[in-house]
Amino acid sequence: TVAEKVRRVVECGIPVMGHIGLTPQSIHQFGGYKIQGRTPEAAVKMLKDAQALEEAGVFGIVLETVPTPLATLITQKISVPTIGIGAGIGCDGQIQIINDILGSYTDFVPKHTKQYTKLADIMSSAITEYYNEVKAGTFPTDKQSFSMDESILAELK
Repeated sequence: TVAEKVRRVVECGIPVMGHIGLTPQSIHQFGGYKIQGRTPEAAVKMLKDAQALEEAGVFGIVLETVPTPLATLITQKISVPTIGIGAGIGCDGQIQIINDILGSYTDFVPKHTKQYTKLADIMSSAITEYYNEVKAGTFPTDKQSFSMDESILAELK
C-alpha cells in the first residue's frame, strides 16, 4: 500500500507530506478533475487512508478537492495538520496555486480559487510593451547593456 511505502521512506529519515483526494498526477484514474469522497465508500476510504498515512508517520496531509464536511471530519480524526486546497474551511491550513490566485490565466479559474488580481492583463500589457520596444530598437538601452574597455575591443579588430 501507499502507507507502507510512506512508512519506509519516513523510517529512512525523509519527511513525508501525505496527499489524498484529487491528486492531479492521477486525474485520468479519477475520470478528470472531479471532487473526491462524495460516496459513502469513497468517504470511508479517504478517512482510512488519512489515518493510515498518519500511522505511517507523515508530518501532515494535503486534502485536495474534498467536500468540506469530509475534510473537516478527517481533520478532527487525525492529529497531524491538514492543508486544504478545495477542501473548505475545516482544515488546519490552506494552500492555493500562486498562478490561480494571481490571475495568471484568463480562460479557466478553478472553483476553489479566488483571484486576488488579474495578473494576466498586466502580463499581456508588459509583454506587448516589450515586443514593441524590441521591434522599434528602443530596448535594450545602455542601462540594460554591458560595456568594456575600448582598447580591448580595438585589439580584437
